[in-house]
Amino acid sequence: MQYRPASAPLVGVLAVQGAFAEHVRCLESQAARCVELRTAADCRLPIDALVLPGGESTVQSRLLAESGMLGILRERIGRGLPVLGTCAGLILLARTLEGGSFERFGTLPVVVARNAYGRQLDSFRTEGVFAGEGAVPMTFIRAPRIVDAGSNVETLAQVSGFPVAVRFGAQLGLAFHPEVDDSPAIHRYFLDMVEVSRAV
Repeated sequence: MQYRPASAPLVGVLAVQGAFAEHVRCLESQAARCVELRTAADCRLPIDALVLPGGESTVQSRLLAESGMLGILRERIGRGLPVLGTCAGLILLARTLEGGSFERFGTLPVVVARNAYGRQLDSFRTEGVFAGEGAVPMTFIRAPRIVDAGSNVETLAQVSGFPVAVRFGAQLGLAFHPEVDDSPAIHRYFLDMVEVSRAV
């Protein structure tokens, strides 16, 4: 078992539905400590960061609301808790959603269209340049599209002219799934964000 000092960041990974186990694997490979969040009590743990995985955004929204987790995590994100949202996680973070709406965190000032890249059969892999990390693999699975971003939102990567990775303060939103690829670049970038936050 890899040694993880107590000083390593503790990352809460939302584990109500979706690809949370893959994120845990990636984060632990970078020496982070992880705890899976399933209840409102879990959300009050002294985590240094939060990961919102891909999956079914409407199902995740319902489970978050029913469990009382949504309000607690929204408040913590609003107070500056670093958060990584991938695919469905990006949708949950988005302030505006095209083509319908449901309860979300709404803390990331972007407009997102759900499933804009097509159905499961239209999933694809590509490579794109991610700010500071060079070319990284990107896997899109029923992916949302960021169709607009606020003026204070930084675009970190683009594919076909659309942002696929954005940052707003301590919030990192991705349209793709870094947890299913071999590259540690995205999780390493996020953990660097977390370390900066912990040093403040």
